[in-house]
Amino acid sequence: MRSGRYGDLVGEASGVHGTGWEFAWLDGRALGSEPSWSYPDLARAQLRHAGSLLDLDTGSGELLAELAPLPPHTIAVESWARNIPVARDRLMPFGVPVLTELPGGEEEFDVVLSRHGRLPAADIARLLRPGGRVLSQQVGSDDLLALNDALGATPPRVQRWNAEVATAALAAAGLGVTDVREEHPSVTFRSIEEVVRQLGASPWQVRDFTPERYAKELRRLDAVIRARSGFTVTAHRFLVAAARPFDGPTQ
Repeated sequence: MRSGRYGDLVGEASGVHGTGWEFAWLDGRALGSEPSWSYPDLARAQLRHAGSLLDLDTGSGELLAELAPLPPHTIAVESWARNIPVARDRLMPFGVPVLTELPGGEEEFDVVLSRHGRLPAADIARLLRPGGRVLSQQVGSDDLLALNDALGATPPRVQRWNAEVATAALAAAGLGVTDVREEHPSVTFRSIEEVVRQLGASPWQVRDFTPERYAKELRRLDAVIRARSGFTVTAHRFLVAAARPFDGPTQ
């Protein structure tokens, strides 16, 4: 547990602004949240014989760069303004363009990847070549709900989002689901600083969050963390893989 005065910890955390999925500040601090599978390893397996790749919501491009060598025709999509220039700089050496919207063509890609991004089933079916594959790791609608409860905040998602919903959408788009996994790993926040940084880096969790607006609730949670040497909540991760049949998607 990181010690320090409440004001100092919150003040330090409020000054951090990350990009993409680079939560390096959590190293050695918050514990957990990773599922039992390795998404990078599964993604590399998909790319072994692929000639084309679309990476949806690439963030700042850090994961895509780690998957190099990439297929000759690789495109990344990112719509969050803060991430776009970072992703373009990082992926430029790999010859990967970063678009802000989905490509408009059809049957262009052997593989579509989406880690913690969108999963637009109909567009994926349109963009995949016959026999093409999609692999996605998603953050489910139950993710960190106890943190929202502790702050008296509304849940981040109104609609249910889990493996069942995602696979139904992929199947409805004509794709054949080949793998489904779902887990709820524990996450332990060991200081109020970690909580504030998490909420700053994930603005969708508590959409109206500021340390000032939630000062009373944060102080109460800070007392709980100090008394218990941590605050444990449950994450929600699921993985789905699917393929487009060689005779194309059916609607």
